[in-house]
Amino acid sequence: MGEPIVKLEDVDIFQRDILILPKVSLTVQEGDFVYIIGQTGCGKSSILKVLLADIPAKGSMARVVGFDLLKLKARKIPYLRREMGVVFQDYQLLSDKTVLDNLLFVLRATHWKNRADMLDRIEHVLDMVGLATKDFKYPHQLSGGEQQRVCIARALLNNPTLLLADEPTGNLDPITSEEIFRLFHQINQQGTTVIMATHNFSMIDKFPSRTIRVENGKLLDSFV
Repeated sequence: MGEPIVKLEDVDIFQRDILILPKVSLTVQEGDFVYIIGQTGCGKSSILKVLLADIPAKGSMARVVGFDLLKLKARKIPYLRREMGVVFQDYQLLSDKTVLDNLLFVLRATHWKNRADMLDRIEHVLDMVGLATKDFKYPHQLSGGEQQRVCIARALLNNPTLLLADEPTGNLDPITSEEIFRLFHQINQQGTTVIMATHNFSMIDKFPSRTIRVENGKLLDSFV
């Protein structure tokens, strides 16, 4: 077995300078699908922010997709994030741009140069998420589920090693939520490691996988 995708050892996780999760240890192997669950404010999102280097890591070890977060310089953070895709609850699409232009914006920002290559990649990820015919639409012309699919496509543009999702179905109805969960698991089955923070217990029951509960400042792992 190779180096884990995520390896945290005794990492202290803070929210606004307040220690909320002391001495967190977590190992995620390549190809894993991991749910992180717990009450609002327990620290689920903060764990993801540490992995993204949005919150500084402090502890014995913090390695993610081959990067040492304890030694990571600010100028290297974009390189870390190119190895990861992120899907949020609130979409964060550019409302004045079409689906195509939203995705082109991301590729240009991550230093893609060749337009033909960019269009090929966009066609591929939109096909993956079932939106091959929607590239000309604006966000307001799409349903909530379709907007979230665009966000998943956006997260997949740079073929990430690790896909992080923070409450990706929080704004969606049950039927659409099931479609999105199924899509995440299909992406995982194609080789992408997925870590998802969620409250959607009914979907976890339908799509069971390793589950980590954050409770009373501790991580309780279903694999332990």
